[in-house]
Amino acid sequence: MGADTDGVRIRPETADDHGAVATVVGDAFGGPVEVRLVEAIRASDSYIPELALVAERAGRVLGHVMISHVELESAGDGGRRPIASLSPLAVAPDVHRQGIGSALVRAVTAGADRRGEPLVVLEGDPRYYGRFGFEHSVRYGIHITLPDWAPPEAAQVMRLRAYDPSLIGRVVYPPAFDVAAGH
Repeated sequence: MGADTDGVRIRPETADDHGAVATVVGDAFGGPVEVRLVEAIRASDSYIPELALVAERAGRVLGHVMISHVELESAGDGGRRPIASLSPLAVAPDVHRQGIGSALVRAVTAGADRRGEPLVVLEGDPRYYGRFGFEHSVRYGIHITLPDWAPPEAAQVMRLRAYDPSLIGRVVYPPAFDVAAGH
């Protein structure tokens, strides 16, 4: 991980970061729903501590991202297996457009790849996430139920080195996601 040319360091979050992360997430999303989501994921069995990252500069937390497990329900037998899900990504509004979100996405997806995760799913803007290699999930047989406001293309997947094309089905979110609208 380490620092980039702007002095931003990406590293795993620690318990000491939780207050600063809550501030960044709340400011980025304009409300408490996503803050509660982060807290609920941390308290769940789906939490992957090494894939909850912060971006900091000069001791200030500027951004946060996490990957946790959701389940993929097989289209064939209805069996379920854990898969990686990126949610949420947040950057403090006063440092937008400085590459912090991009650095966080690249670092967390690289970490998921190193862990041997086959793919990462998310709900998000395809114009933003497409630059990192995310693609419309339906193309790969992965269906994500989206909130009413989201276009179908917001359901996305990034295939990693351990990708297996037999991984098809429907994404099932764990109870931690019940705090977020649309789940």
